[in-house]
Amino acid sequence: MDVDLLYIKVYTLDIMITKYAKFIKEARIKKGFSQADLAIKLGISRPSYISIEQGKRELTMGEFEKLASVLNVSFEEVEAGESPNYEKYKQMILAFLRLEKNVTKTKLAKLLYFADFSWFYYHLKSMSGMQYRKIKYGPVADPYFRIIDEMFDNGEIQIENREDGAMLISQTRSGAKMDLSKINKEEEKLIKNIEEKWKGKKTAEIVDFTHKQLPYLYAMENEVVSYGLFTQENPDEIF
Repeated sequence: MDVDLLYIKVYTLDIMITKYAKFIKEARIKKGFSQADLAIKLGISRPSYISIEQGKRELTMGEFEKLASVLNVSFEEVEAGESPNYEKYKQMILAFLRLEKNVTKTKLAKLLYFADFSWFYYHLKSMSGMQYRKIKYGPVADPYFRIIDEMFDNGEIQIENREDGAMLISQTRSGAKMDLSKINKEEEKLIKNIEEKWKGKKTAEIVDFTHKQLPYLYAMENEVVSYGLFTQENPDEIF
């Protein structure tokens, strides 16, 4: 195996173990369980469980599944170390539409990917907590298409079908007041920087850019793409 690739994989694994260890601890406390309680439910010793929360011991597949059930979270949430914030993700969509009045459905998905992964690059935490999957046109958040449909049905966005088959998305009323309360000033600045970088660029250009990034390159088709790998990107090429 290539030495650089091996380093990337080991570094990524360390990041992900640290993330889900923190997530597990926070979820345990939120549910009111002690470390001993979780150890019993997993069928391991308390010291072994403490090692999991400290990021010193990996979870087995069976332990992943038991934890997800006990803590009432999805397997993917435990693995990613974050719970998705759907309302914030919707606000991120509106924030981009406020800046770019008409954007194709595919390009918008890529802008959101940049926002989440670039935020992770600097803070080791994504902006929305969404997990992204590798598909033909680049990484896309799992609930993206469903959320777009819901926002259209609720009158929050407009969708126009172009003759070439592309779908143009825009905000419902130009200049209408939007609730962006879940997005802080620093996140808003990042969103603006991303939009300015890709304003006026064709969808094919942004798709091609994402295809060259490590999370996409090292994922199998329809597999979840790695936030951890993104930390190995050149700072000038994260979006």
